[in-house]
Order: sequence, then structure tokens, then C-alpha cells
Amino acid sequence: MSKQPPQLLETDIVVCGGGPAGINAALAAGRSGAKTLLIERYGFLGGMSTIALVYPWMTFHTESGKQVIAGIAQVIVDRLQAEGASPGHVRDTVGFVNTITPYDPEVYKILVFDMLREAGVTVLLHSFVDDVTVDGDQIASLSITTKSGRITIRAKQFIDASGDADLAHLSGAPCLQGRDGDKLTQPMTMKFRMRGVDLGRVKQYMIDHPDEFYKKTPVDELPHLPLSGVLGFYKHWKAANLPINRDQILFFTGPGEDEVLVNTTRVQGLDGTNVADLTEAEVLGRKQVRMVADFMIRQLPGFERASLTSVGTQIGIRESRRIDGQYVLQAEDVISGRRFDDCIARSGYPIDIHDPSGKGVTAAWVQGDGAYDIPYRCLLPKQITNLLVAGRCISTSHEALATTRLTPSCMATGQAAGTAAGLAVKHHCQPGDIAVCELQSELRKSGALLSSDETVKQRQT
Repeated sequence: MSKQPPQLLETDIVVCGGGPAGINAALAAGRSGAKTLLIERYGFLGGMSTIALVYPWMTFHTESGKQVIAGIAQVIVDRLQAEGASPGHVRDTVGFVNTITPYDPEVYKILVFDMLREAGVTVLLHSFVDDVTVDGDQIASLSITTKSGRITIRAKQFIDASGDADLAHLSGAPCLQGRDGDKLTQPMTMKFRMRGVDLGRVKQYMIDHPDEFYKKTPVDELPHLPLSGVLGFYKHWKAANLPINRDQILFFTGPGEDEVLVNTTRVQGLDGTNVADLTEAEVLGRKQVRMVADFMIRQLPGFERASLTSVGTQIGIRESRRIDGQYVLQAEDVISGRRFDDCIARSGYPIDIHDPSGKGVTAAWVQGDGAYDIPYRCLLPKQITNLLVAGRCISTSHEALATTRLTPSCMATGQAAGTAAGLAVKHHCQPGDIAVCELQSELRKSGALLSSDETVKQRQT
């Protein structure tokens, strides 16, 4: 039988949150040679990618198809491909971005656990961070609640990859939430899967009725492309008049040949960091799933024999708390494709704001070469010196968050945070004191693509 864990653990680096950002942070930290512990509150890893069925990953590329996110994230995709669990980067037939990356979430759950063990990372599942002890400007320890009782964990460096800035908030680091003024956040979505869909019929309907779908849908290419995603069925949706504040159906195909992942429900006006609001959101989201699935089976061509097969373990959260860090990335930085001397990641995903109170989605594309930089300072909170932040809760405005929240970007900032924490342990200093040029060098060695790289081998779609 396994021994009960001690009530006090000591490590070099502790990563809170086992989603894409936390996984990549822990992998980078473990590969640096630092003793690393990853804490996750669910019984499996993957965060929103597995818990909330966020699928597919989008995007590793710019609108023109140039890859700008690689590193550990690309290694994960490569290993999924090797196991037949992903086709790699494929054309987005919605047309919103150039590529998307489908994957099998069940294989992903196992693969990342194997990779973490290869990197020497210790993982504790079923562990909820509920308290932080601060000594001056540093976190001294955190406490987790488990089936084995309370456990205190001491570390030299801490990484908040919780998605909700839980660790930063508990430590007293300044945080922001929602948009300016009313503080409302982007809506939550309960995603679900359906099987038995005739995707050939769906594609043919799109070719025959292009006006019923998103204006950037590559309809002329559809006869020669595998269908990967659909945004539209505007007339059908409007006629249904469901009590959901959205104006179209969105779904993505796979991983099964007759399977789709539906991203259409919308729960607005509730706070993802408030337990009463979260409870209400779970109930409302599941009711909406029933409504949307029934509508699709009754009304959409190709869904006549379809059935609802799975629903997210929890509702998907686009936005909650984020840190007010050393630099707050702005919408203007994204749209202009701004470069930063302390770039630690790039992204080509456009600003994509699901209206916190209305029906629509506001989009703005990146100018220049189609990518913008994420500076290291966005990972550094104020007041707490031995804390790094990665993923959805890095330091951005409400508008800029609408691009940095996407999974490949979270993977990239996770790798940067883990690498930085490893350097801080190596040099016996705090993350804000490491040489950014050394951090960038280590990231490049691990395959990351940064703005100052003039000659890199780019994967083209």
C-alpha cells in the first residue's frame, strides 16, 4: 500500500493548477533540474482542455499560416500525433483562424502524466489550495486540503497556473477582474459532445448555402478539405428562438469520425470566483445543453441520427481574476503586433471577446506579421517576489485577455514561467532578478519562437 504523504512537504518549485499552462510550467521547471511539485484539484490533468472539453486548441499560427508557438507545446502535439491521437495542425474550416489542432483528450490526460514523470515532476491530484502564508514580500508556504488531511508545502518559487489567480489572490498580490466599469467577465460555456453526426451532409449543406455561415468560412476550399469546424446555421438558430444570448451555432469535428464538440451555450453575468454563482452557472449550463442538443437533432441537417454523448465535468470559464502585474498587456499591443525586449512568448490569435452581456463576439486581428509579443513582465505580479503567473491569469487588460486566454498561448506562458522559476532556483535569486536574455536563450533551446528570432525553422500548414 502507498504511504500517506507527510503533512509538510518541501520542494524547489510548486506549480498550482494542472491545466495546459501548469503542465508546461511543471515540465519546464522539472527539466531545469529543480525539484518540482504540481498540484491539481481534480483527479486528472488537462484543465479546461479536459475538464471543460475545450477543443480543439487554437492556434499555433498566424492568419497567414506562420507558426509562432512551438516549444514544449509542439512536443506535446508531436507525441499525440505519434500515438494517433491528433492530426496535428489542420485548416480551420470555420475560417476564424488559419489552423486549429484537434486532439484526443483521453490520450492527452495520460500522455502529459507520462511526460511529467519523465521530467522528474511529482504530481498531487485531488488537492485544493486554500491558504497561503506570506513572509514580507515572499510566499513562505501554501496549504492544500486533501483526503489525507491538510498538507503544508514550502518552496523557493511558486507558479500560479490556476486560471483564476487563486494563489496570487491568496497571497495578497493585486488582481483585476472583468472589464472596466461594470467588471463583467466573458460568459461561461458548458460544452458537450455528440455522436452519430453525418458530417458529409453538413459539409454539403455549407457548400450549397454559404450565406448561412460565417463570412470567412473557406467555402471554395471545402470540397478539398476535411471539415474541422462550423460557425453559422444563422437562420435555423434564429427560428428556434432559444433563451440563450447568442446568434449562431458553433461546433468542431472529432476526434471521432461522426463526432462534434458543441460550443454554443452561454451563461452570462456570473462570477467564476464566487461559489454561489458557479453553482448557478453549472445548473444553467446543463439546462442549456439539453436545449441546444435537442434543437440540433430536430433542426440541423446531418444531425437527424445524432445523440448527446458527454458534457463537460464543469462549465468552461473564459475569464475570472487576473493579476495586475509589472506590465498590463493592452489591446493596442495585440492589434499593432507590438514587439517587446522581454518577449517570452508570441501569439497569432486575434482578440475574441464573447460579449459579457450581449449576443455577439467582438474580433480584432493582429496587424504586421500577424503576431504579437507577450512580455515577461506580464508573468510577474506586484508585491510578491517569488511568484510567477502563467496561463489565463497573466497581467492583461480585459480586451487583451481575449487572446492570451487561448490554450496554445497558455502553454507558451507556462513554459516561460517554469523556465524562469528554474533559473531563479539555479541562481538563488527571485524571478524579477534573472537576466531576461538568459531566459530567452533557454526558451529558444527548448524550441520556443520569440520575436527577436530572425531565422527560425517555421512549420507551414
